[in-house]
Amino acid sequence: MPTAIAVTSADLVLPAPDRHTPTATALESPDRAGLDASVAELSALVERFGYVIAVLPSSLPAVFARRLHAVRAILETDRIALLDIDLPPLGIALLVRQLRQLSVCDFSPGVLASAARLLSHYIYSGALLGSVARLDRIPVGLKSHAKSWVPGSQFAVLANPRPSLVKLPGGSKAAPELPAGPEFGTQLTFARGQLASDWVATDLAPAWRVQGVLECPLPASSAPWWGTPRLVEFAAAIPDISVLYQLVASVRREECRWCGLELIGDRCGFCSAPLAAPLSGP
Repeated sequence: MPTAIAVTSADLVLPAPDRHTPTATALESPDRAGLDASVAELSALVERFGYVIAVLPSSLPAVFARRLHAVRAILETDRIALLDIDLPPLGIALLVRQLRQLSVCDFSPGVLASAARLLSHYIYSGALLGSVARLDRIPVGLKSHAKSWVPGSQFAVLANPRPSLVKLPGGSKAAPELPAGPEFGTQLTFARGQLASDWVATDLAPAWRVQGVLECPLPASSAPWWGTPRLVEFAAAIPDISVLYQLVASVRREECRWCGLELIGDRCGFCSAPLAAPLSGP
């Protein structure tokens, strides 16, 4: 039975790339379900799957995050991982899909949970914006803020893995500067907001040499995250499960000194305990 992957919104569950990839469970928010219902929901997932990995966006309302931590405490279980991930919404959705793909592999729940931080470094997540006046997730200079008020202005913004902002030229003769893209094979996914532009598919995708382009509905949390509804959000990620498997499998595995689960990296995905520092010699 694969480890259950859970999300905090149904629009973070992208279509499965193949028939072997399971879906993710969208957890009920506190404004729709009481504490007892939330306890029953997570308890049922643990009973059915054994372990649950819930991906919590950094933009998640505090009341939702507190509810999930309270439920885990009430259940007194170390089988629920609550992963705080600092990616834009579409990047979160792609990371969730990668975890869903890997959940059917032979990785232990601890390795799968701690792999989320590793995989997030390989997701190039950004947006084409009609304004950066209210963008507070990445640094925006005063000059860009001023240009944001000029009608027709557009900005290519990359939030992960290295924040950058590029003002796209208005004239067709000017060679556009583009955000630096991945140097490995990716598939580009984009979602349209209220900005009428094909720039992501016609300009960015060829420049990044992606292996394919897919369009999906815009997550509800995208406009608040980017500070404007006038956007086209995009994210490039590794689509091939064999490459994802090799990437995770190549990292040395350790045992968590607190809960005993396997982990990769420097922190357990389930109990958040840091990896013990190696003992120094005499």
